[in-house]
Amino acid sequence: MIRKKNTNNSNLLNRVLFVIFTLLIFRLGTHIPLPGIDGAVLAEITKTNSGGLLGVFNMFTGGALGRLSIFSLNIMPYITASIVMQLMTIISKDLGALKKEGEVGRQKIARYTRYFAVALATFQGYGIAVGAESLDVNGSPVVLMSAPIFTAVATISMVGGTVFVMWLTDQISLYGIGNGSSLLIFTGIVAGLPSALASLFEMGRSGTISTGMTLLIILLAVSTVTLVVFVEKSFRKVSVHYPKRVIGRKMYAGNSTYIPLKLNTAGVLAPIFASALLLFPTTIITIVGKDIDPDSFLYTILLQLGHGKALFIILYIFLIFLFSFFYTSAIFNPEETADNLKKAGAVVQNKRPGKNTAEYLDKILTRLTCIGATYVSFICIMPEILMSQYAIPMYLGGTSILIIVNVILDIFQQIQSHMLTSQYGSMMRSNMLTARK
Repeated sequence: MIRKKNTNNSNLLNRVLFVIFTLLIFRLGTHIPLPGIDGAVLAEITKTNSGGLLGVFNMFTGGALGRLSIFSLNIMPYITASIVMQLMTIISKDLGALKKEGEVGRQKIARYTRYFAVALATFQGYGIAVGAESLDVNGSPVVLMSAPIFTAVATISMVGGTVFVMWLTDQISLYGIGNGSSLLIFTGIVAGLPSALASLFEMGRSGTISTGMTLLIILLAVSTVTLVVFVEKSFRKVSVHYPKRVIGRKMYAGNSTYIPLKLNTAGVLAPIFASALLLFPTTIITIVGKDIDPDSFLYTILLQLGHGKALFIILYIFLIFLFSFFYTSAIFNPEETADNLKKAGAVVQNKRPGKNTAEYLDKILTRLTCIGATYVSFICIMPEILMSQYAIPMYLGGTSILIIVNVILDIFQQIQSHMLTSQYGSMMRSNMLTARK
C-alpha cells in the first residue's frame, strides 16, 4: 500500500514538473524576436504606448507582443476562434447537431476551431507585420529588412508560434494540471508583476504619484484579491430530494442533496474573451492608424479605445455580460438538468418536475449570472479608470488579479481532486487485498 501511495504522489509531482517545464519553454519563446527587428527602437515605442490597448494585449501575451517575438499572438487567435465556433454551434443547425454527437462531434468542432485559429493568426500576424514596418522613432525604423521579405517571414513565424502554443496548451491539459490556455496567460501576467511593482514604487519615490496614492493602490489590490477569492468560492445551493425507493423487499429512505450553482460560473473566461474580441477591430485600425486624419471618425474611435475612455468601458462591460451569459448557458442547461432529475425521480423543493423545475433553475441562474457579470465588470473596470488617471502599470489591474486568483484556485482544486482520487483508489485496493486474505 505504501508503494502505491508513493506511485500516486509521484504521478502528481510529474504532472506539476511537466507544467513547469512547459511554461519555461513558453517563456523562452516570448524572448525570441522576429528576424530584422531593431530591439532598441521597438523598446522605446513599447514604453511610449504601454498605457493603451497595446499594453493590454502585451500583458496577455507575457510581453511577447511588445518584443515582437515569434509568440506575439500567443493563444489569443485560438481563444477568438473558440468564441466564434461556440456561437456558430448555436446559429448553425449542422454544427449544433455535430455538438450533440458526443466525443466524436466535439473532436471535429475542435479541429475546425484550430483551422479557424490558424486563419485568424495569419490575418493578425500580417496586420502586425505591416504595422511594424511603418513604426519609427526619430527616423530610425523598427524593421531593418525590406518590407515584402519581412512581411512574409514575420507572418509565417507568428503563425508557427501560435500553432506551437496551441500544441503546448493541449499538452498541459492532457499531461499537466490546470487549463493550458489560462495557465499561459497567467504565466505572462505573473512574469510582469515584479517590474510592475518596481515601477509603482519608483513612481512613488520620484513623486509622480503621492505616497498616499501608492498605499491606496496596494490596499485596493489586496481588497480586490480578497473579494475575488470570496466571490469565486461562493455558490447558491438548490435543494434536491430523492423519494423513498423499494428494491425487492426492502425500502430505502429518501435522501437530500443540493445542486451548487456558482455565483460566477463563467469565471475568468468572460474578461479574456472580451479582451480577445476587442483585439480584432483594433488590429485593423492599428494597420492604418498612421494614415488616419485626426478629424476623422476612425481617429475618434481609436482615441476612445484607450484605457478609461467611454467607448472602451462600454464595450468591455457589454462583452463581459455577453460572454458571462453565453458561457454559463453553454456549460449548464436548465432543461437538461431538470430532465435528468425527473428521470432519477428527484424533486427540487416545492417545484414540480420537468418544465416547472427548468424554469426555476433558469431564473436562479439568470440572477446569479447578472450578479457575477456585474462583479467581474466592477473588478475589471475600476482599476482601468485609475490606470488612465495615474498611469498605474497594467499588470496591477483588476483583470490581471482576476485571472491570477482564478487560475491559482483552479490549480489547487485540481490538485486536491487528484489527491483525493488517489487516496480513494489506494483505499479500494487495500480493501480488496484484505477481502482476498
